[in-house]
Amino acid sequence: MKKIEAIVRPAKLEALKEAFLKADIKGMTISEVHGCGNQHGWKEFYRGSEIIVNTLPKIKFEVVVADSKVQSTVDLIVETAKTGEVGDGKIFILPVEEVVRIRTSESGEVAI
Repeated sequence: MKKIEAIVRPAKLEALKEAFLKADIKGMTISEVHGCGNQHGWKEFYRGSEIIVNTLPKIKFEVVVADSKVQSTVDLIVETAKTGEVGDGKIFILPVEEVVRIRTSESGEVAI
């Protein structure tokens, strides 16, 4: 099993949720986050003082999938979230040792 974390533009929130549901990917976690990458930020002025803004609002999607679904899930995220502009985001893939469903005590892929 793998955990896929995707950091994407806020404008892609609804499209990505819909794409996940259509692909029968369940159990997603969605968070509002801030960060920076190649964009590095910009200068703004507030009450006459210069402020460097170096983080941007992003959306973080987290899903755990079977190893066999990793590539199709990554492809789905790229296809849905890509604009071709700097700031489209990143995808991180991490190993998951175990999953346990609290309600039933099921474990492994059946608990995803």
